[in-house]
Amino acid sequence: MSEDLPPDEADIEASRAPLLEHLVELRKRLIICVVVLFIGFVACFGFADQIYTFLLQPFVKAGALIAAQKAGLQHGPFDLIEVMVGLKAVPDLNHKTLELIFTAPLEFFFTKLKLAAFGSVVLTFPILAWQIYSFVAPGLYKRERKAFLPFLAASPVLFLLGGAMVYFIMLPFVMWFSLSQQVTTATVNVALLPKVSDYLTLVTTLLLAFGLCFQLPVVLSLAGLSGLVSSKMLREGRRYAIVGVFVVAALFTPPDPISQLMLAIPICLLYEVSIWCVWLIERRRKRDDERQGIVPV
Repeated sequence: MSEDLPPDEADIEASRAPLLEHLVELRKRLIICVVVLFIGFVACFGFADQIYTFLLQPFVKAGALIAAQKAGLQHGPFDLIEVMVGLKAVPDLNHKTLELIFTAPLEFFFTKLKLAAFGSVVLTFPILAWQIYSFVAPGLYKRERKAFLPFLAASPVLFLLGGAMVYFIMLPFVMWFSLSQQVTTATVNVALLPKVSDYLTLVTTLLLAFGLCFQLPVVLSLAGLSGLVSSKMLREGRRYAIVGVFVVAALFTPPDPISQLMLAIPICLLYEVSIWCVWLIERRRKRDDERQGIVPV
């Protein structure tokens, strides 16, 4: 009977399986995800000190520039970008420029546990995403599977781009701005001494905010692929989208306008990219329909 079905429907019909087999397949995928997450957690915990030190580099370099300013050298916030990407050397003033504290006996240990858990999810995300795709793929048409794969590859790339923006631009500026609020006089010393847990919370919050917001082209393109949105709808809703972007930026960034702009402007640009992607999807769908002789309703 499957010979009489169209190729796409015959492909799905051939992949049909009883509910028990689907549950067994789901259990298999979940076990793989748990094992991979555990391996990633152990690996990240083994290098937790090195990873935490790596995450501290924006703070270290921001502190060095603040110290250079106090020493009479001219270094502003925009020099941070050149320092972070290696175009300018970090000022060497031969004294300590950074200090973090923890106020509970096991605070740093639990901080490393949280860091290992977060690092495990980030490190193993491609494998986790592939397991999800492998589970749902049999229920998709062949053309849908082919269309889904580019988005599966683009998602971690966009997340890394968002993380890179946090590490090289956003976080150095936030720490530079925070350190610049310190007050030192003959009788008063107001210094920034962040807790190790608070700094990790700031880093993970910014990484998640930027990484997830950078998924906007993937989400809107998938919505366009499924027919939920159109390029015309996205263009007409641009002004409302921009307002929503600035609201999201205000919620997920420190309370200063420059930090909010650093998140809002890239998302607005990604929104424009999303419109272009959805337009390309519509154009390709129209071309395929014309090739098959389907008249649009």
